[in-house]
Amino acid sequence: MSTSLHRRWLAVAGATAALAFVVAGCTSNTPTDEGSSAAAEAPAVVPGGNDEPGDMVTIGFSAPAADHGWMGAITKSAVAEAAKYSDVKLVQAEATNDVNLQISQIEQFMNDGVDAIVLLPFDGAALTEVANKAMKAGIVVINVDREFDDPNAARTTVLGDNYGMGVSAGTYICDQLGGKTGAKVAEIAGIDSLPLTQDRSRGFKDALATCGLKVDARVAADFTVQGGEAAAANLLQAQPKLDAIWNHDDDQGVGVLAAIEAAGRDEFFMVGGAGSKNVMEAIKADNTVLKATVIYPSTQAADGVKLARLIVQGKAMSDLVDVQVPRTVQLFAPVVTKDNVDEFLPTAFES
Repeated sequence: MSTSLHRRWLAVAGATAALAFVVAGCTSNTPTDEGSSAAAEAPAVVPGGNDEPGDMVTIGFSAPAADHGWMGAITKSAVAEAAKYSDVKLVQAEATNDVNLQISQIEQFMNDGVDAIVLLPFDGAALTEVANKAMKAGIVVINVDREFDDPNAARTTVLGDNYGMGVSAGTYICDQLGGKTGAKVAEIAGIDSLPLTQDRSRGFKDALATCGLKVDARVAADFTVQGGEAAAANLLQAQPKLDAIWNHDDDQGVGVLAAIEAAGRDEFFMVGGAGSKNVMEAIKADNTVLKATVIYPSTQAADGVKLARLIVQGKAMSDLVDVQVPRTVQLFAPVVTKDNVDEFLPTAFES
């Protein structure tokens, strides 16, 4: 990645970070007295702002099965966010990895006359057609994480930043290795056929290039503990010496760390991905090779619930000048280290 591209990434990162902050706090900017006990005990919902109760909004929610910690946290945070509002009724469909069943769930939401649908599709392409039908029927669709083929199939799309994850991980490794001659960097990816994995790898490669590094060894796993352990074991056997490893996913990272411990290797440092609680606790303890992780927010569906409510009630994001909710919201991918881990632990998910 050229110097100009790096500068553009930093500018975009700052903008998306600001937008993520806006999504998290769609409330009024009424000043409070930070020194008062009333301010310290302020409720989560601020009277008089966008969170003030309005017309009842019925939201259908569908997501894949919680077969790993991040996906489980997606659903948990969406349910918790809906529960904050007396004017939101969340209708939760059974979590499924069956595309046809998920399509039928959306059709049922349409038949039931919901006001909005928050949808994390198992397969974005496969769910595009039914999402389009819902939009044409006047139902607000919020697309989460896995994009539809047609942007018109959703009123708003909430995304993590997969390319940005790779850039953040690569930039951190560049900062740590600081021009070390002959430094060897390895990558343990997720499922290679997924665009999100490809985007993460592309960002990682681009960021490393800014400091003269490259990916010297790469293996792919499958976002599972077992897959991570097998992929890491193969990598370590093939590479007798490494300086840094980026593992794309903290759930599969449980297996990666098990393989590292079994091999008795500690000459390198490791960066994780997604932001699980156990990884953050290991970073804080600072007694393993794991020194950082890159956030991939598990709050995306919760943001989707909040945005769906605003759109149906005809509100906007009060910290923006624009009078409508944006078409796309992309959340930032910050690096978590020992220095800032306490800031991120409260929203971390369990692997």
